[in-house]
Amino acid sequence: MSYWGYHAMFDCAACNKESITSKLIVYNFIKELVETIDMVSYGEPTIEHFATHEPDKAGISFCQMIETSNISGHLVDINGDAYIDIFSCKPYDVDAAKGVIEKFFKPTTTKINFLTRNAR
Repeated sequence: MSYWGYHAMFDCAACNKESITSKLIVYNFIKELVETIDMVSYGEPTIEHFATHEPDKAGISFCQMIETSNISGHLVDINGDAYIDIFSCKPYDVDAAKGVIEKFFKPTTTKINFLTRNAR
């Protein structure tokens, strides 16, 4: 069966706090991830620090549009957790993506949920 989309969700616990709080490191992560999973960026990523009024939720959120959909995430300052999504209508190597996440953020554990998408 062919699918319209592929969606990997990475729930990463207790990442390196220096890495997940640095916009430069997040930028470099996005660039390497896009290349590793053979996608094409559409413009530059948006990387902003959000939710500063709620310390238990504050952290960097990012979005990188790609020609086949997007890569997004939220990185939590207080505990180092990271939630990263890759959605694309082009198949990609989920294990390679996990490798880039682990290289840049060094989570103690990574849980992956993977969905195939098809509206029909």
